[in-house]
Amino acid sequence: MVTVHDVARAAGVSISTVSRALTAPDKVAVATRDRVTAAADALGYLPNRAASGLRAGRTRTVGLLVPDLSNPYFAAVAKGVAERARAHGLGVFVVDSEEDPALEAELLHSAVHQTDGVVLCSPRAVLEDRDVLGTKPVVVVNHRTARTLSVGSDGAGGVRLAVEHLHALGHRRIAYVGGPARSWSDGQRRAGLAAVAERLPDLDLVPLGPFWPDADGGHEAAGVVVASGATAAVTFNDLVAVGLVRRAAALGVRVPQDLSVVSFDDTFVATLTTPPLTSVHTDLRELGMRATDMLVQALDPAQAELLAEVAGQPGAEPVLMPAALTVRESTAPAPAVPAGARPAADAPRRDLP
Repeated sequence: MVTVHDVARAAGVSISTVSRALTAPDKVAVATRDRVTAAADALGYLPNRAASGLRAGRTRTVGLLVPDLSNPYFAAVAKGVAERARAHGLGVFVVDSEEDPALEAELLHSAVHQTDGVVLCSPRAVLEDRDVLGTKPVVVVNHRTARTLSVGSDGAGGVRLAVEHLHALGHRRIAYVGGPARSWSDGQRRAGLAAVAERLPDLDLVPLGPFWPDADGGHEAAGVVVASGATAAVTFNDLVAVGLVRRAAALGVRVPQDLSVVSFDDTFVATLTTPPLTSVHTDLRELGMRATDMLVQALDPAQAELLAEVAGQPGAEPVLMPAALTVRESTAPAPAVPAGARPAADAPRRDLP
């Protein structure tokens, strides 16, 4: 195995010079740096980042804590985190709290103590544990706390785009199928709905939920949506929309002829349904990359104090990634009669034997 001693001998410099040339090249003369890197390349030397991190009191890893890694939303964010961490020479330790607030708090404790810092995605627990949040840098995705930096999707702006699209198609009674009660994103969207309702007085919004943020939650919500008399529904995410569309079909309600559906997240799932889903889009990979960049900045002692001061300001708001609407076949002009109010004679009938 090629060691730093071999590189130093080949380049004719000291071990400390090799270390500086490879880890802080701006502190070494150009000619010396070039000689060291040429020797390292010729010998096939790979720095032991774990060992150098331990010497500096760093693990050179960051934690990523998500509520449900099987959800394509968090998988997409995780790809962005992993890509940016790799560019910074950091490893990523990924943990899944399985939508359990108690388990989330336990895993956060563990991740903070085993990594240099943590990206915490869409937390379901209340973030008031000063013992944890004050020990290592934590960047929160889709939440806001008084002691962390945060970045998120523009949920209020996204729901405005969804409702305005449906309103333009003639829908006047629109249901919102909400997600977990502790979801910050859900709260932002409900606030956005209230703002839209003030601007569009002829709009009748029907907030529903909370529901579980997966296809089962959508299945559970479908009957309530149909019974509400809404001609359109906006769902918490793509997975909820999948369950809603499937269950609606079983109830004899066609999408989009009888019920238009707009989802959130615009993951790959949105294009796999029948019909493909109109969905609110945020660049989730970019969201993960932005969170990682913020965490890496917080790990820099020169910037950590300034960032901590910004994060600690009572009025500090999350950095919001813009939302856009991707229109597909799950939305159409409003029907003359809502599916839930159709006469019994219009319902599909099964031939008697």
